[in-house]
Amino acid sequence: MEVLQEAYDARATKLNKIEKVKNMKNPQEAFDKLEGYARDGYGSIPAEDKSYFLKCFGIYDRPATPERFMIKLRIPGGHLNSAQARVIGECAKEYGQDYIDLTTRAQCELRYLKIEDLPSLVQRMKDVGINAYQTGVDNIRGIMGDPLDDLAFDNILPSQKTLLKLQETFLYSPDWISTLPRKFNTAITGSMTNRCNIFCHDASFALAQKDGVFGYNMYLGGKVGVVGKNADIFLKNEEEVVKAFDSIIDLFKRFGFRDNRNKNRLHFLIEAVGMEEMSKAIRENAGVDFATAGITMTNIDSTDADQGKVQLRDGSFGVHIVVPSGVFTGTAMVNVADLADKYGNGEVRFDMEQSMYILGVKEVDSMLSEPFFKEYKNVNSPYFNHLIACAGTEHCPFGVIENKNDAINMSAYLSEQVPLESGKVRMYWSACVKGCGIHGLGDIGFEGCKTKVGGETVGGVNIFLGGKLVSEGQEGHTVLKSAPLTHANFYVETLMLAYKNQKKDTENFEQFSDRIFQNYSSAYLGFAMKLGAYLRSKNIEYSPSFSEKVNTGKNEEFEVFELGRKLYYNLSKKEAYTAYERFTNVLKGEKLENIRDLNPDIDENIALLCEAILHPNEEKRAVVFSELTPLIELY
Repeated sequence: MEVLQEAYDARATKLNKIEKVKNMKNPQEAFDKLEGYARDGYGSIPAEDKSYFLKCFGIYDRPATPERFMIKLRIPGGHLNSAQARVIGECAKEYGQDYIDLTTRAQCELRYLKIEDLPSLVQRMKDVGINAYQTGVDNIRGIMGDPLDDLAFDNILPSQKTLLKLQETFLYSPDWISTLPRKFNTAITGSMTNRCNIFCHDASFALAQKDGVFGYNMYLGGKVGVVGKNADIFLKNEEEVVKAFDSIIDLFKRFGFRDNRNKNRLHFLIEAVGMEEMSKAIRENAGVDFATAGITMTNIDSTDADQGKVQLRDGSFGVHIVVPSGVFTGTAMVNVADLADKYGNGEVRFDMEQSMYILGVKEVDSMLSEPFFKEYKNVNSPYFNHLIACAGTEHCPFGVIENKNDAINMSAYLSEQVPLESGKVRMYWSACVKGCGIHGLGDIGFEGCKTKVGGETVGGVNIFLGGKLVSEGQEGHTVLKSAPLTHANFYVETLMLAYKNQKKDTENFEQFSDRIFQNYSSAYLGFAMKLGAYLRSKNIEYSPSFSEKVNTGKNEEFEVFELGRKLYYNLSKKEAYTAYERFTNVLKGEKLENIRDLNPDIDENIALLCEAILHPNEEKRAVVFSELTPLIELY
């Protein structure tokens, strides 16, 4: 552990301002004064308690809604019973304007809360076994697990009991409240299907097999924009998982950096010392020579939401409820509790895509005939089944765009313009670079930003492609930067038209993207998205084509030449050149004719575009992505 000490010492010359705030008091002091704050009013709460210490107990002051709070509840593994769901719903109705947010960590949040109501709310939650301890700031956040743990056919190692053991390590302990350098996310699954985004946490325990024994491979260092890496540690039972977890959080508490908060997550400590050294320190600190990694078996992407139900081992079903962008109500949560008691086994599960399951259902059709399912669908369109959107500007001070309704509006637009009878697409929206909507893991990801249209600053998104949950996960890459929200629907429509027209029968968008879009550069994909939108706006029935077999080597000049050649032929019904040597500067035979002479109805911008794309000098073609892009903006 000498290497960890050296890395810590190198960055221990100063403390960030939050560390200085943390030294002011024990966080428990703020929570113990909650009833006094409720009695004396909002103005009696010290600034440091509003900005930090109450957040240690999941209580967030929300400046966007003056003198109102949000509480982030801890729902271990997303598992709760009907009694707990009912109390959550009743509290949202009574104290929080009937509003509930379901989150990407399979938790839920109540908003619009008054300080005078918080003690009663906290007590009512406590009475049914729910708390909000350590769900905010520099603490170990709610641990994620498989919502179908111990029930699904693909669940090999039931892990919820182990999850609760991990939670016992820190929950309520004064030695752990706000003592970490930064937040710490954890997940565990013993299933083959990845229902909990297993690879993108600070510490993850994924189903694995070694020498014929089932256990868990340990992954470390995941965060927004970074997939965790295999720590080369195999844990064969619950005892070893707990020891490895205790070891890594102890090491993070002792050696984690406390200077620059933007570089204080576990990822940066591992980056400084290397995974091999970190794994060595975990073994040494735990006093256990853990085995080296086995074969990771959590490698399947969930399709439960597309089917609407999943059969469980006992013959009953887990019935999925689609909650677009996680926007839910207390009234609806009470309805869910009632349905779980009437048709199921009284168990409800939240999932990572801001939706939920009712478990143990035998009379599925009867339950689906209930009025509740007229608003909250069991199966919606493919654009809603896997839709994620974080809080956005209405509820989060970091949000750049509204986000939730932006996501819903795009899904509604695509459902109408490019309806899909089958298929699957995961669209994940984050309102800012913090990435709470895990946009980097979406088939199509959206990151909120500001951009300009007509000289005015408006909301926009950076658009990503290629995120993965299968295998060991993968972050997507940017294909369009600063797309105005007023345009983004049309740009994504180009991708979805390609998917609809070219997908194989059972192919989901991730598989389609791997087969088709990976053949092209990001610049080409972004340009093609804009061009397709522009052509449709001019009522030209042509969409940029994407081939499974291309030989451009992702060379942008070559890519646009092929695009231009096809576009020219589509508009003029004439080849641009009678002969040419593929992807060279040498073009032979008949020269390029002015497309406006061949088709007088062609838009001038499109004519200029064709001429540029098909220019014999490939260096001239290169200007398409930069100089000609403004011509096809939908102003």
